[in-house]
Amino acid sequence: MVRKAEKKDLEILANLAILMWNNHSVNELIAEFSETISNGNSQFFLKYIGDIPIGFAQCQLRYDYVEGTKTTPVGYLEGIFIKDRYRNKGYANELLEACEIWAKDNGCLEFASDCEIDNIDSYHFHKAMNFTEANRIICFTKEL
Repeated sequence: MVRKAEKKDLEILANLAILMWNNHSVNELIAEFSETISNGNSQFFLKYIGDIPIGFAQCQLRYDYVEGTKTTPVGYLEGIFIKDRYRNKGYANELLEACEIWAKDNGCLEFASDCEIDNIDSYHFHKAMNFTEANRIICFTKEL
């Protein structure tokens, strides 16, 4: 079962997200997700097997320019995660489909995403989900 996440699900979301974004704390993620859910331009979805949460996806509406797109707003996959032992069973596809339907229902004609240039697993996921690569960039910073 895939369902929309609500504020009451923040701890569940954070405990799943920390497995992917481990440079944050659970409390930081709860605070961030609470704000994100409240803004109205984002949606989280949870995937359950029985009563066990095994994955989530976060999508949002982007009104700024999104590489490779022509319309606005664009539905954007901000993150998607399935616990290791449940992977390769189509569950991420179910989450992605929920995000795409949500984006269409919110007026989007296009859907986009990104991944780190060295994240081969994410790259293969995106290709398997019929995303088309729009561009590759390397970002630079320096202290002033």
